[in-house]
Amino acid sequence: MTLHDATRMPQGREDTTGAILKLAVLAVGGQGGGVLTNWIIDLAQRAGYRAQATSVAGVAQRTGSTIYYVEMTPDTGREPVFSLSPAPGDVDILIAAELMEAGRAMMRGFVTPDRTTLIASTHRVLATTEKVVPGDGRVDAAPVIDEARKAAHRAICLDLESAAVQAGSVISASLFGALAGSGALPFARTLYEDTIRASGRGVQASLRAFEAGFDGAAGKGTTQAEPDMPATGFGPKDAPVPIIGMPRVAPAPDAGAAPTGPDAQLAEWRKLAARIDALPAPVRDMAQRGLAKVVDYQDVAYGAQYLDLLDRAVSGDSAEQDWTFTGEAAKYLANALCYDDLIRVADLKTRASREARLRREQGVDADAIVQVTEYFHPRAQETVGTMPAALGRWMERSAGRMAWLDRRVNKGRRLRTDSMRGFLQLWLVSSLKPWRRRLLRHAQEMPHIHDWFDLALRERAGDYRLGVEILRCRRLIKGYSDTHARGQSKFDRVLGGLDMLRGREDAADWLRRLRDAALKDEDGDALNGALRTIASF
Repeated sequence: MTLHDATRMPQGREDTTGAILKLAVLAVGGQGGGVLTNWIIDLAQRAGYRAQATSVAGVAQRTGSTIYYVEMTPDTGREPVFSLSPAPGDVDILIAAELMEAGRAMMRGFVTPDRTTLIASTHRVLATTEKVVPGDGRVDAAPVIDEARKAAHRAICLDLESAAVQAGSVISASLFGALAGSGALPFARTLYEDTIRASGRGVQASLRAFEAGFDGAAGKGTTQAEPDMPATGFGPKDAPVPIIGMPRVAPAPDAGAAPTGPDAQLAEWRKLAARIDALPAPVRDMAQRGLAKVVDYQDVAYGAQYLDLLDRAVSGDSAEQDWTFTGEAAKYLANALCYDDLIRVADLKTRASREARLRREQGVDADAIVQVTEYFHPRAQETVGTMPAALGRWMERSAGRMAWLDRRVNKGRRLRTDSMRGFLQLWLVSSLKPWRRRLLRHAQEMPHIHDWFDLALRERAGDYRLGVEILRCRRLIKGYSDTHARGQSKFDRVLGGLDMLRGREDAADWLRRLRDAALKDEDGDALNGALRTIASF
């Protein structure tokens, strides 16, 4: 038996492993990773290559994350031996259909500075761990992009999702274009385009998205960077990088746009608008937006109530403080008055504008049939909240009555709002809107809102910054059902720490730290630690 050197091939055998191109695609469910992989296989075969593709599905993290792996080599008439999965340090091209997928690829060693061309879309699909954080749980994208420039031989980072949306297509087409524009594969652009045409579905939109991705990767794209997103390198690590701009979706309605409606209501609206004009200039924009939100939520009388509260904020504020308190009041009073209840949820889900938005986001034509299934899981507390205040209080006074009601309503429901029956069920709930002020939930919310705002006004008199931070604590309360209950509990605990902070010069800073701690985790462990720290003073 002869022992062969592992670094050398047996005599008479040719080492062809270097001729195999190895490409991995990391995509989240619904991003068309399978379509992109099929295109790459078809492309290779059109170019006279042998190719093989495999896929490994991940767990349900953001609807599932799948690794697609392709190996290809020129067809020499001999049967190649391909691997079934990528190996660390042995990937020529890594395509990530979302930024954190690029991060995962780098962590697994699939991206190396000696050989890997990294093509990554800079948009985000939030992970579950980012969504469950009560505050802003998004992972900072900048370090991932910086690391991509260091880890890859060549890094191409573009907002390819936006490019696809602008073209009326999906991200697989713009990723395919970026692959072509990178020049990482030895194939002509026409072969890529022929591959798309041969697919036979959405060809023109796919070609537009392909062109946007190609131009971006080739350095011909728009140089509009995303907010808080640094430009990244094309080719050499210090080269400038174009980032394709954000999608050109229809803008949100302008808060200052002329409204339409009955003459009597329009006359009342003009009176409210005149009151906005009388406010200090730095707060008018936020107040206008807040007013539009409150009136949309309920009616013009509710808008007048919002401005009455805002007038109290103006009184006692000044330009020396840049009207900071009033500006924060304009924002958080509107959010507080527009609390989420079953009526609000049903109203939003039955609006025509929502169907138009869903069709636009999914790229569905106006004449296409769309099926929409809504999921509802109300508890007894939410159901009682839609009852007249007296009846609701009578129900709440009895644990037996609440348990009886909870057994009947506390169950998940899936309603097809594209059907007459499902739509009418939600529409009937939304039709309670004119009676909202007489219902139990409103009777519970208003004293809580007034107590919070009065507290902010009182504390402002002695410590302006502390009053501002009390207003900002309102962001702890959001949603409805369990989410609302947890948020209000944290809100009460944070403001409960005021007694330990009053009179301190850094009271506002500590209240801010308490609020930030409350927003960090669902269980409140960080808040418990912050409260213990303050108690140690």
